[in-house]
Amino acid sequence: MIEIPTDLPADLVPLSWLVGVWEGTGVIDYEVDGRSYSGEFAHRVSFSHDGGAFLNYSADAWLIDAGDRRPLVSEIGYWRLARPAGDADAGPALLPPTAPAVERTADDVEALRNAGGGFDIEVSLVHADGVLELYVGQVKGPRIDLVTDAVVRASGAKTYTAATRLYGLVDNHLLWAWDIAALGRELGSHASARLARAE
Repeated sequence: MIEIPTDLPADLVPLSWLVGVWEGTGVIDYEVDGRSYSGEFAHRVSFSHDGGAFLNYSADAWLIDAGDRRPLVSEIGYWRLARPAGDADAGPALLPPTAPAVERTADDVEALRNAGGGFDIEVSLVHADGVLELYVGQVKGPRIDLVTDAVVRASGAKTYTAATRLYGLVDNHLLWAWDIAALGRELGSHASARLARAE
């Protein structure tokens, strides 16, 4: 059973079903130029909040190989509803707000609902391997669809140009699928997993 935290800022209510720690396993299946990348992996994902209008995100994955666990990806980032920043918002960088804080209400959030009945969201992720992604998409009930708006790579990172991610809450499990365009291949299926709430 999913319990919705009662101390969330109004902006996080559409994403509230994500809050918690999720663990499980998934499969990798990606092929480039005749080379197959496949296997089973363990995955741990955490969504938390600290009172801001965003969710903190962290995720780690390990390849399961003959009983051994080898590190794969580690990600951190932020998930938030897409809305224009105003004078009451801090930033950019350490710039303080220029107007008094305004407590946003459920009505303020409802005004952000898009024509399709969901809420536009923005997700920024940093991978330990030198890749940064900015996703845009929407949350609609217990489903999230994301597509990269920008990908930035460090000079030593492997080629990675685009991605989509799909998240859904099904039978109290977090299911996700991640398609990527990497290593010279066009966008295609890459990995998926089924996670149960651990905390």
